[in-house]
Amino acid sequence: MFIVCGRVLKWLLLVLCGPTLVLAQTITAPPPIKLAMIETLSGPFANTGEAVFRNLLWAVERVNARGGVKLRDGSGTRLLSLQRHDNKGQNEEALSALKAAIDDGAAYVLQGNSSATAAALLDAINKHNEREPARRVLFLNYSAVDPVLTNEKCSFWHFRFDAHADMRMAALMAVLKDDPSLRSVYILGQDYSFGQAVSRDARRQLGLLRPDVQIVGDELHPMGRVKDFSPYIAKIKASGAQAVITGNFGNDLTLLVKAARELGFEGRFYTFYGNALGAPAAIGEAGIGRVMAVADWLPNVPGPQSEAFYQSFRQRFVQPADDYVHLRMQLMVEALVQAIEQTGTLQPVAVAKQLEQARVSLAGQTGTMRAADHQFQQPLVVGVMERQGNAGVKFDVEGSGFGFRVVKTLTAAQAELPARCNMQRPG
Repeated sequence: MFIVCGRVLKWLLLVLCGPTLVLAQTITAPPPIKLAMIETLSGPFANTGEAVFRNLLWAVERVNARGGVKLRDGSGTRLLSLQRHDNKGQNEEALSALKAAIDDGAAYVLQGNSSATAAALLDAINKHNEREPARRVLFLNYSAVDPVLTNEKCSFWHFRFDAHADMRMAALMAVLKDDPSLRSVYILGQDYSFGQAVSRDARRQLGLLRPDVQIVGDELHPMGRVKDFSPYIAKIKASGAQAVITGNFGNDLTLLVKAARELGFEGRFYTFYGNALGAPAAIGEAGIGRVMAVADWLPNVPGPQSEAFYQSFRQRFVQPADDYVHLRMQLMVEALVQAIEQTGTLQPVAVAKQLEQARVSLAGQTGTMRAADHQFQQPLVVGVMERQGNAGVKFDVEGSGFGFRVVKTLTAAQAELPARCNMQRPG
């Protein structure tokens, strides 16, 4: 009797609840596509990591707002989910974060604020993808610009969306070479692979374009450990240098330019990141007409599409301290979504092959991926620091009252450099 009643009860539950259960299964959303950002979110460079997170978050929000990523493999439309992993500025922590991200189901790894960390992640991803083909991941790099990453160490699994150091240096040199008053420079940078690459290529390009310019100093300092750059500025002043070439970023840049202002250094700064994260406010009036910065895009790039793009970001992140937007990061996420949708699947090899052909446009700017080495090709601009309100400076940076006027624009073709890559592709 208990068996019969049990069967009757089970039948009644199926009759009464069956449609509800089916409906619940029908409306259950498919799992999101996980993007694992592995970045420094604590310590002296935490501000750079948080700036990256805001940019990637904004890109993900825009994709999800239009419905997400459309697939054709039966899984329907999927949203993007951005996962934060703090590497604490250490390669070992980054590798631990990579393992955690893969175990959590992330298929796409995003990183960029250290070329040394990027190299460590790239090596680990290459080994992982060979060892576990069923759980392969792609590495999308938005800022690690050591040229070796898409040259000698190029990988099918790695795509770089920032111009590498030699490309950025060439853009700066396009301005520097036309300054007839310049006779001496001092090269200063962070002592790791990227800083070494900047120093090496600065010497090479100066020798080619301005052999008359004397290099009166070439120095590397510990990354993220210098609290007072006054001794360095004192040496620069004593050398008689008229300009400084530096790839410094984060606190290593803001503290450097702050010391330059305090000690009255009047030379020019040719920088990779002088427009970023507190640098204009730190150098203040002393930077007007003297701080140069190269970027893939600047807020004062002329054109209605560019202006609308920047204003949309500022509406999303209204605090002045959050005012640091990277167009390339938006293009990177759009390129990934485009590759997935055109492939119709999340299968890593298929997505990578489609990503090799990426061509994306946003804010009036178009970039393409070069399949030979997975180096993104896009225009570059060089700006000079000026007071907001001056001609060409509608927008300032971080509420500082200072912005960057575009003085040089290089097309993607002009910014392109040859590759030294022997790409090994999966069969």
